Amino acid sequence: MASNEGFLTDQQRETLKLATQNAEILSSSPKSPKTLLSEHPLKVPAAGKAPTAGIAVRHVRRSHSGKFIRVKKDGGGGKGTWGKLLDTDGGSHIDRNDPNYDSGEEPYQLVGSTVSDPLDEYKKTVVSLVEEYFSTGDVDVASSDLRELGSSEYHPYFIKRLVSMAMDRHDKQKEMASVLLSALYADVISPPQIRDGFVLLLESADDLSVDILDAVDVLALFLARAVVDEILPPAFLTRAKKTLPESSKGFQVIQTAEKSYLSAPHHAELLERRWGGSTHITVEEVKKKIDDLLREYVETGDAFEACRCIRELGVAFFHHEVVKRALVLAIETRATEPLIMKLLKEAAEEGLISTSQMAKGFARLAESLDDLALDVPSAKSLFQSLVPKAISEGCLDASFSKSSDNGDVQMEDEKLRRYKKEVVTIIHEYFLSDDIPELIRSLEDLGAPDFNPVFLKKLITLAMDRKNREKEMASILLSALHIEIFSTEDIANGFVLLLESAEDTALDILDASNELALFLARAVIDDVLAPLNLEEIGSRLPPNCSGSETVRVARSLIAARHAGERILRCWGGGTGWAVEDAKDKIQKLLEEYESGGVVTEACQCIRDLGMPFFNHEVVKKALVMAMEKKNDRMLDLLQECYSEGLITINQMTKGFTRIKDGMDDLALDIPNAKEKFHFYVEYANRKGWLPSSFESSLLPAPVAAT
Repeated sequence: MASNEGFLTDQQRETLKLATQNAEILSSSPKSPKTLLSEHPLKVPAAGKAPTAGIAVRHVRRSHSGKFIRVKKDGGGGKGTWGKLLDTDGGSHIDRNDPNYDSGEEPYQLVGSTVSDPLDEYKKTVVSLVEEYFSTGDVDVASSDLRELGSSEYHPYFIKRLVSMAMDRHDKQKEMASVLLSALYADVISPPQIRDGFVLLLESADDLSVDILDAVDVLALFLARAVVDEILPPAFLTRAKKTLPESSKGFQVIQTAEKSYLSAPHHAELLERRWGGSTHITVEEVKKKIDDLLREYVETGDAFEACRCIRELGVAFFHHEVVKRALVLAIETRATEPLIMKLLKEAAEEGLISTSQMAKGFARLAESLDDLALDVPSAKSLFQSLVPKAISEGCLDASFSKSSDNGDVQMEDEKLRRYKKEVVTIIHEYFLSDDIPELIRSLEDLGAPDFNPVFLKKLITLAMDRKNREKEMASILLSALHIEIFSTEDIANGFVLLLESAEDTALDILDASNELALFLARAVIDDVLAPLNLEEIGSRLPPNCSGSETVRVARSLIAARHAGERILRCWGGGTGWAVEDAKDKIQKLLEEYESGGVVTEACQCIRDLGMPFFNHEVVKKALVMAMEKKNDRMLDLLQECYSEGLITINQMTKGFTRIKDGMDDLALDIPNAKEKFHFYVEYANRKGWLPSSFESSLLPAPVAAT
């Protein structure tokens, strides 16, 4: 050949021979193939022009077709190439059946695996545990499962998960969560872990508020309930508050728990009943259990067993119901009287039924004796004989008899009893018909104006236990009665009666305090009561009672921004008309009056609207129309409305204030609006429509042109 390109030289053949001879022992050689090749470099003679400029020579081969190709590193692979110089694939040299096989010679293989976080696993497990508990309600099983789960260092996270899951569910699950926490306290979860769990909840309150709109209030209830159940010390609130930013939701939770729940009178009973009672069963179920244990006691006579059953009910705040039902049983079945007195004596001596619960049970029966007398005619005389026996046995405090003599627990006279029965029927008919004139005629036919406060108490008590429609109807009726037949004093006295019995009402209507506060605030917004009347009502109540707290809440509601609109809409608003419909009616009656109508007819139309709480809209539209028409005839209408008491100072002030607040927009359409408004304010002050303080709050008077 003219050229020996593509053929091995003698030196290369010698190198290949040496490499082949050592191939078998290469795997145990301390030198790697790369080292071996570096000691015996391959050289290709540069005959002619090298076609592989810039490429390492040892990575270039010529195929049998005569073409130059680049092969893989270490000489492996490629069609028409010789492959690697040394093929030392480990798999072909290790035989597991070889008697000399050594597993240590196997190549290492890394196996990937997911690293699990124990806390994540714990959280997943407790979710299923909590779900199962919410389904079964079995406290013992839940406690056992948590104990078997171990990982006690993660118990604070269990508390956080339990409460956060319950917060987004019904009251039943919230109550179950509180019951479980009390059962786990000290036995499964230590007190420090309980505290740490609630700290986690407070720190995550901002996140919880994103998904649960009322998270602050619900978490405050859980916190207050934990204090009442004595699984958290009261000092926890003070210490936790110091660790939280004042702007955080957790800080708000503590404030709400302290001010709204733990500072209220009888807060323990209210909190225990907030979600249905500490045994997470309904009131009706508790009453049935009480009846069952009393019947069983009468059959067996075992006072010790009966006391045990009462204790197991776990409703210490509801023991007055035990007393009441026991007394009813004694009155209905005279033969059981000795056994009943024995049970009450035993329960009092053990401290099972407190003095206050005993007295409340007797008082509640005294109030319902008229109904009981329908079935047992001698109920009153029998009850009067039981009171001294209970006092002599030490069951009942002697002051009960004195208060009865003084009239605190007295039998209602026949006239008042008949009146109550009549007005209940009248109120029920009103809720069905929505006929205010008919109700007023019925009250006038009864001819008992002295009992007007009693009617108000019955009206609101019945409405509180119904839907928003009836609550709205009750507020509208109060406005109508105030105009027609009720005095402000009647209404104030009626609210005093309601607030004095607020604690008893709360036993049947859980949210009674808040509902009463809304009725009070609505009465002020509707001008049925003046703000000063709230102070008078509050002064007639004991300083630390539930009623005083309700008055304070009502004041807060009234003082809030846009309070009028919010309170008017709390139960659906107004007379059922849309606000736009009311505004349209007001606009039409004012236009009719402005075009030549009679002032007395206009006043009657305003009265027929039946919306005294919305008369500020009449004032506002009348003033705007006077500015636009440049006709002060509207002032005559406002004067007549004020003289008749149709529009009060409060509504006048609100109407003028709304004009003042919207003056910038009004001035765009009426250039001299500010000047006219100041004239109207001066006129109103001369006529006595506005309080003297209103003028000082006005915008600066426009400067007259020189």
